[in-house]
Amino acid sequence: MPPKRVIAYIDGFNLYFGLKTAGWRRYYWLDVHGMAKSLLLKDQELVCTKYFTSRVTNNAQKQKRQNDFLEAIQTVTDIQVFYGKYQQNPRTCRNCGFKDFVSNEKMTDVNIAVELLADACSDSFDVALLVSADSDLVGPVQKVRTMFSSKKVVACFPPKRYSNDLKNAAGISIPIGRSIFAKNQFPEIVRKKDGFKLKRPDKWK
Repeated sequence: MPPKRVIAYIDGFNLYFGLKTAGWRRYYWLDVHGMAKSLLLKDQELVCTKYFTSRVTNNAQKQKRQNDFLEAIQTVTDIQVFYGKYQQNPRTCRNCGFKDFVSNEKMTDVNIAVELLADACSDSFDVALLVSADSDLVGPVQKVRTMFSSKKVVACFPPKRYSNDLKNAAGISIPIGRSIFAKNQFPEIVRKKDGFKLKRPDKWK
């Protein structure tokens, strides 16, 4: 029997904030494609990793770290990056009435849903690894399982992230343990095809 084809769908911010909540900053320099491979069973083959995120816009240092990371993961073959956006929403303090704006990341769940359903319709995978605990993804997961009974969706929960609704929708779920992150770190220096060197940010050590 040929190996089962797997596509990994990674919710970048859900993963990032899970690592942050766990206090695992040292694992931010993560080879996400390697991480996905580490979650496979023996009869499975990873054909593609799709990473979903939005560009940081309000902090130059964070922008630099994120940009270096995004360039690093794109040195790996069979990985695609999809971008949402940040939206500035007004906020008013209930106590003092002070008004400002808060940034909210938008479109990641929609982008994941679109890719997941499109790939299912085009028969691009047998198994989908969904690295997220966002319950907004329950609908598309249920739709895939309803329309394509032979396909499986595995909810892979980042550290400190869990959704019982998503677990039930997928039918299969696993937590991503610390050892997976530890063994899938990029080297301190990642060299791009043009020779440019990307260095692990000092703040991520």
